[in-house]
Amino acid sequence: MGEELRQRESVINRKRVQRLMRQMGLRAVYPKPRTCQPGAGHNISPYLLNGLTIDRPNQVWASDICYVPMARGFMN
Repeated sequence: MGEELRQRESVINRKRVQRLMRQMGLRAVYPKPRTCQPGAGHNISPYLLNGLTIDRPNQVWASDICYVPMARGFMN
């Protein structure tokens, strides 16, 4: 909004942009606090390696699936 007003007017500052956005009911879009908290029905899985002594290679494996695409038509 500030950039658009700067193109239309010669001088604009941050406070004026804040005031105008407040008057129009506009808000910035950003992640709100506590967005990573589990939902109401979320079950927490137990940590199965608790108390296990890992003393040799290939005894325990792990994987990360954070970046597996879940988009529609991925396999087509």
